[in-house]
Amino acid sequence: MTAPAPPAPFDAPWHAQAFALAVALNEAGLYSWSDWTERFGADLRAARAQGPLDGSDDYFAVWLTTLEAMLRAADPALLSGLPDWTRAWTEAYLTTPHGQPVRPTAP
Repeated sequence: MTAPAPPAPFDAPWHAQAFALAVALNEAGLYSWSDWTERFGADLRAARAQGPLDGSDDYFAVWLTTLEAMLRAADPALLSGLPDWTRAWTEAYLTTPHGQPVRPTAP
């Protein structure tokens, strides 16, 4: 009899990437892990107050919200171009044919 495969730790590649980015920025000294967990806990509580979370995309959406807040607190200039990049990625995603790589043009 074969043992069942363990569950994947992340439901989507971007979940793992967001997690790894938060860890790398902590290791680079942008913020302490205790500051991260305090902020992330507060952001999770706020999100849960608006409704239950399924622990997948919605959980990592909060993770990204926290990451953006931590980056803004560490160095506001780090995210100065974020709105332009968000628009560029959105446009690229919406106009790229299915199955093709999404490549935004620089804003």
